[in-house]
Amino acid sequence: MSLISTLARMEAVEAGRAQPLATVRHRHLSERPLVFVPLTTSGEAGAPLGALVGTDPGAPRLLVVPQPRDRDLRFAFLAELAGEILPYVDSFAVDVEAVERSEADPETGKKVKVEVELCADAPQLVVPSRAGVEYVRLLGRSMRFRRTAEQDPETPFPAPPRVPLLGRWLTHFGERARVPGSSLLVAATDLLNRHWATGQSSLEDQHLGALLAWIAPDDGGSGADAALRAELARDAKGQLLCPPAGPATDPAFDNRLLAPAIEAYDRARLALGAAEDGGAAEDGLAALTRAEREIHRLVASQLKPTWDAVWRALDVLRELPEGARVADRWTRDRWSFTGQRDRIAAGEPPQPRRDDAVTAAQKLAAREQAQGQLEAQEALDDPLVMAGRRLSGEAFVAEVVEVTMTRTDNNRPRPLLTVRTDDRPHLGEGVKAYRSLDGKPQAAECAGQEPDGALVLRVLDRMGRGKEPAEGSVPEKGERIVWTLFEHDQRPGAKLPDPEETPWTHGGPPRSDAAELPDATTPEDIL
Repeated sequence: MSLISTLARMEAVEAGRAQPLATVRHRHLSERPLVFVPLTTSGEAGAPLGALVGTDPGAPRLLVVPQPRDRDLRFAFLAELAGEILPYVDSFAVDVEAVERSEADPETGKKVKVEVELCADAPQLVVPSRAGVEYVRLLGRSMRFRRTAEQDPETPFPAPPRVPLLGRWLTHFGERARVPGSSLLVAATDLLNRHWATGQSSLEDQHLGALLAWIAPDDGGSGADAALRAELARDAKGQLLCPPAGPATDPAFDNRLLAPAIEAYDRARLALGAAEDGGAAEDGLAALTRAEREIHRLVASQLKPTWDAVWRALDVLRELPEGARVADRWTRDRWSFTGQRDRIAAGEPPQPRRDDAVTAAQKLAAREQAQGQLEAQEALDDPLVMAGRRLSGEAFVAEVVEVTMTRTDNNRPRPLLTVRTDDRPHLGEGVKAYRSLDGKPQAAECAGQEPDGALVLRVLDRMGRGKEPAEGSVPEKGERIVWTLFEHDQRPGAKLPDPEETPWTHGGPPRSDAAELPDATTPEDIL
């Protein structure tokens, strides 16, 4: 935790309100996000209980599994979920734009410009909390290897037609969520925590109701008191007024309301199956319908407060202006979405359960690079974030007090800047510093320190190819400049071998005969 975050949390405790950690919004928010609020059965992480899903805050689609242990009802739920999510995803796959991209020529190996398609926009899934992100990954893992009757007529318990496809997309969203700065799949709590600091712990910040109570309490009172009510307040029946943000449910709800309702549903279904005449069948069907409606009502009562809280969180976030470099990160998300669209259209197999050594190393390197780039871009976009880097000695603001023109042996300009700063950067002789010039980094190195404490910087690049520096490329006397000791663009790491050249120390090349098979049937899969 940075010093700025610590100070903001202390101020939040004293003021009773959340304190800003940013002056701009550092994540992309779609104009038409798909909000997905799931619930899972207690004790069975892979057994869905219900969900609210949709793009309209006033018209969510309620999906419920009356008996989560019933495999057929689970598949029916997943089929309905696919019917909601896949059309939304497909709506972004049609509108494309032609862009130029550098690719290696297959014959010569040289980089050449080629024109490719890039989706003009991409879908965005919003879940309540970080646990919802993991639940999306779990759903994708459980669905993408399922076989349908069309794929394998002899498969036992075939999945509905579009369930495996939904699993592949959810897996892609879940994997993309692990890339720092990505916005394809986001948690409302993580978005709020990035931009505000509360007076409670990080674990408590994963309760969406409590988090919003600190940021915008309804009664305008203390955020701590409002958060406590959001976490603990119960009605006359002992049920939470603000249920947890899923996918877990409250034990009091499970034991007092949900369990008896499911038992009534099971009894009604058994009675309907045992009916011997038309009258008994009609009575059994009416009892089953009532029991199913009661379960729908109970699940909706747990989901609706969280659904409203997610949309409220999005409204709060939209009040912040978007950071200047957020669009660049969203473009990378669009490339990711376009690539997955093309892989599915080409008939490629689903993502493997485990990556081979080279692919895993490539993903790790890409995420490390994305993390460094995200931290640099957030600081460059936001003076409040930059203040944290200044306090840690990774950046400083300096005023230019003198400019001396010097040259190298081959007559290249190397201006010396004498600057004064009140910050305490970790800047020794020969250490490089960077400033943003027309959106690109300009490097300088520390050439020494004056007796009065002023720093001497030697400008190294971005001054043009002429004998004289280009206009505006050298700071002027009296100019105040933000310098960073971290690079603005992350350098790519060493090139990794192709998967076919994986060394034996890392398992050797991937086997071509090790095709992914569907998950084995277990006793828990059969009611």
